[in-house]
Amino acid sequence: MWLSTLSEAQRMALLGLAHNVVVSDGLLDPNEEGMLEQLRREMGIDAEYKLDYLELDGISQIFSTRPVRVVALLNLLKLSYADGAFEVEEECLLKEISSTFNIPDDEFLLLDNWVKRLVSLENEAESLINA
Repeated sequence: MWLSTLSEAQRMALLGLAHNVVVSDGLLDPNEEGMLEQLRREMGIDAEYKLDYLELDGISQIFSTRPVRVVALLNLLKLSYADGAFEVEEECLLKEISSTFNIPDDEFLLLDNWVKRLVSLENEAESLINA
């Protein structure tokens, strides 16, 4: 979502953060892996690019404005729901990223709620398409 607003450095960093999210609970669900690949394709990042853990130090300089921080968080939140469960480890990591981005807890909850509703609507649409 809104990935075209990100610079190349921000897209690479977002993919690294996405990798952090999907491995944070110690399990790589096929839905998470698929969404990670979808993110890679949508951002035009070569399939040969090696994913690795991205340190959070300095991440707020890469995502230096509020709009790109919100775009990153929305995409990471959506990714965290790809396997149907928002695991504690994923939530802790996302809250840490949110804190690094200076996004208050109450705003994080609003973003999370918006993503939950979006995922629900996407699931409903999928059901209608495949009915």
